[in-house]
Amino acid sequence: MSACPTSPLPPIALSVVSHGHGVMVQHLLDALAVHGAGGAGVSRVVLTLNLPEPAPVAPTGGWPFVLELRHNTVPQGFSANHNAALVDASEPLVCVINPDVDLRGGNPFPAMVRAVQRQGVGLAYPMQVDENGKLQDSERELPTPWSLLRRYAVKRRETRAEWVNGAMWLLPSPVWQGIGGLNTAYFMYCEDVELCLRLRLAGWTLARADAVVGHAGQRASHRRAGHALWHIRSLLRLWTSAVFWRARALLRRTPTAALTMIE
Repeated sequence: MSACPTSPLPPIALSVVSHGHGVMVQHLLDALAVHGAGGAGVSRVVLTLNLPEPAPVAPTGGWPFVLELRHNTVPQGFSANHNAALVDASEPLVCVINPDVDLRGGNPFPAMVRAVQRQGVGLAYPMQVDENGKLQDSERELPTPWSLLRRYAVKRRETRAEWVNGAMWLLPSPVWQGIGGLNTAYFMYCEDVELCLRLRLAGWTLARADAVVGHAGQRASHRRAGHALWHIRSLLRLWTSAVFWRARALLRRTPTAALTMIE
């Protein structure tokens, strides 16, 4: 894990959405507060409460960043919530993060900022580990019917990092705004795939930062029928989209080494 920078980082606007994840959100904000000392964290956090729940408790002395609370009267999807939170971001960098991401092991932002500032990078992300420290498979191949069959039926290990899950992303604000944020046609599932594909088509690449975060990775679609149905609908929407087919052709022409830049 990289050490804290000697100078403050560029201002970062961070968006997190809670669906009754109050305890996780409190832990995340507490960690951000620790990392915020000396300019090594974010400058503004937009917390969207998608369901009614108490607000997080500030530490003694208050938060070292601006905390904006948004209360939805009607629950919104992943894409709509993050788009609304970051639509007016004036900060040079924006961060999308899940409430179940654990930053207590160290500050990932210095390394992520370095990665996203490299030439041609449109999105930086950290490596993810589970509660036992095992590396998560956050980097994936394009989810075609054939690749999914090989992944789940024969347990084939994927070797191409063509997209990365949306647990934690850092993007330059002009890139985020230039591609229009997330696609709200995807209420849940595949919105992270689709955004990564649009970045590729716009000429940007992804960069894995020299940083590690914890991520529970609940994968509700494997356990709940309703979520599984949402996942299937999102896959069908993706597979019938022009973005999918254009990106598929582009990725098949791209050498493996160029798919993801490594810090």
